[in-house]
Amino acid sequence: MEKVIVICGPTASGKTTLSIELAKKIKGEIVSCDSMQIYKDMDIGTAKPTLEEQQGIKHYLLDCVSPEERYSVADYKKDAKKAIQEIISKGKIPIIVGGTGLYIDSLIYEIEYPDLKLDETYRKELEKRIQKEGLEILYQEAKQIDPLAIQKISKNDAKRILRILEIYHATGKNKTQQEIESRKKLPEYEYHVYALKWDREVLYERINKRVDIMIKQGLIEEVKKIKKKYTTFPTAMQGLGYKEVVDFLEGNYSQEEMIEKIKMETRRYAKRQMTWFRKNKQTIWLDGQANIQDNIKIILEGLN
Repeated sequence: MEKVIVICGPTASGKTTLSIELAKKIKGEIVSCDSMQIYKDMDIGTAKPTLEEQQGIKHYLLDCVSPEERYSVADYKKDAKKAIQEIISKGKIPIIVGGTGLYIDSLIYEIEYPDLKLDETYRKELEKRIQKEGLEILYQEAKQIDPLAIQKISKNDAKRILRILEIYHATGKNKTQQEIESRKKLPEYEYHVYALKWDREVLYERINKRVDIMIKQGLIEEVKKIKKKYTTFPTAMQGLGYKEVVDFLEGNYSQEEMIEKIKMETRRYAKRQMTWFRKNKQTIWLDGQANIQDNIKIILEGLN
């Protein structure tokens, strides 16, 4: 069975740097596993590695979807499998890198997500209800339908709350039941899963600094350009950092409030990511503060 390396962990934990150094050492190529870096023109707010940062290592599933499109876990799994096969066919090692736990699980556990056709009428009905009744009501309904799935979701995550309701509406089964039923297939590859862990306070400080850097790099201008270029954003503008800037541009926050909100929501997201990756029994934890070469050595030993 072909080996595939997975490097995951919370936002701002150093996944990009580690994966590029590893790829250089083992003739690897990188498959992004980030639900926001797939979108074109969304570079600063997603911390997408620039061509210079990629250091000549080929990356897959970056900049491949228009912000006007919906992109599902089922889409990701299909595209990631295609990229993995392409890398292996070249005699190289695939390295899956990112912090989107749902995407990672779809690969390592071979979860088959139903390719549901979106019921536009039902979606519009839910969106109207958010405007009228508030998201909290829909969150509570989703909690009744799927108490296990809701534990992993923020009360502000409209995209995933609506997804729980839509899956149940379309199939009569909740998301958790769907996943249990779909895990009957054995994994196609031998996945070696590593996650970067940090002292919480140090990680939070890194997150705060990263947000300040994004603002200096022009995150607000990036959002303005995207809003001018595209007309609809089914999921893209729900991304962390983007929705807060949109709220700021609409006059709901001052710039200082927006920056603090992004920092706070990113710290909360990192906490949820850590909880998610801890539940994966096969995960091997690496010290994010350790020397990169020491972590590469641990990964290489695990491959032999």
